[in-house]
Amino acid sequence: MRIALLTYRGNMYCGGQGIYAAYLAREWQRAGHEVHVIAGPPFPDLEAGIPLHEIENENVFGLPLADWARENDPRRLLTPLNLWELGVSRIGVFPEMQSFGFRLMRQWKRLQEKHRFDVVFDNQCLSWGLLGIRKMGVPVVSVIHHPLHIDREADFAVDPRLIKKIKRTLYFPLFMQQQVAPRLDKIVTVSEASRFEIEKYFGIPERDVEVVYNGTDAELFHPHPEIQKEADLIFIGRTEDRKKGIGTLLEALSLLPEEVTLKIVDGRIPADGLVPRLISKFNLHGRVKFQDRFLEVDELVREYSTGRIAVVPSFFEGFGFPASEAMACGVPVIANAAGALPEVVGTDGEAGWLVPPRDAVAMADAIRDILSEPDKAARMGAAARERVQQVFRWDQAAAQLVSVFEETRRATHRRSRAA
Repeated sequence: MRIALLTYRGNMYCGGQGIYAAYLAREWQRAGHEVHVIAGPPFPDLEAGIPLHEIENENVFGLPLADWARENDPRRLLTPLNLWELGVSRIGVFPEMQSFGFRLMRQWKRLQEKHRFDVVFDNQCLSWGLLGIRKMGVPVVSVIHHPLHIDREADFAVDPRLIKKIKRTLYFPLFMQQQVAPRLDKIVTVSEASRFEIEKYFGIPERDVEVVYNGTDAELFHPHPEIQKEADLIFIGRTEDRKKGIGTLLEALSLLPEEVTLKIVDGRIPADGLVPRLISKFNLHGRVKFQDRFLEVDELVREYSTGRIAVVPSFFEGFGFPASEAMACGVPVIANAAGALPEVVGTDGEAGWLVPPRDAVAMADAIRDILSEPDKAARMGAAARERVQQVFRWDQAAAQLVSVFEETRRATHRRSRAA
């Protein structure tokens, strides 16, 4: 097949969406499909031979205007779309998804005439532009990793003030995504938990949403037994993302003996952010170590092995790469029984333990139990890696998605003949 893979932010260091796009493109190419990645900045590093079509933007929403102007020519803003991005971003709107779709639609006729794509696969942009592309005759399939409504509600739980609710409602493009998603040819998602939430927030019946689990690169993410442990617990993720649950983990740490330590790997910890405030609140000074710079992938792999237990205290995960990556590295996992984490970790206790969400006491008890039995921790780590190797493979995910694309094309052709 000829597949156009869209991702409004393409780099793997932007989070799960960049990882998702890069690995699927690689596997489709290896399987003999022709895949083109159409991405916004920061752009992905792709396997040799995979074409990249860049959809540029001025990133006026990512920097204060004065900082942007010091490094760029302000005259570049003098286009309608750039001025719109500048204006709405000053009042708290995040316009990147909308504008990516508009810029892509302007280029789509040229791209389609040249490459004749069989299907467009959208990496949860869900922009208005996709409706225009679909009208031009190419079926559009989108993955929804999880509804952004969940991110907004996590923010509301932390700060329920009306002004905060207004700001977060402005920030997320929820109305656009709610209108676009049901009008596309097919929606897929990455877990049963996300499928349930998609019906709740988008009104798309669960039976119409296909679940295709993410993969995890078990060749890249593997155990490093030669690395010395630096902390008892390790947390890898964005601490300012409220749904990641760092508050529960720090509260649990405060309930454990003082010799129990935690390492946080997050290259974006503000000096006045959530973590410094909670460390002071729970009097955890000296017990929390930081890896607070951005890491290359091989550095990240090694970081997993610096902890005895990986803790994933998220209130919701559409999939949960920090859990599956830790498992691939042979590190036992303690995770909240929330979102897709039970699907990733498993519910039998072999590869990791699940605890009730937002329950710091239960989390502390689970940590204490595993730390007290090193042999059990080693068995769990080995079982965790085996689970990833068997269940979460990118080649399987890519093949399943191609089956979805083929069925979507057939359904589209049937509708066209009937019309």
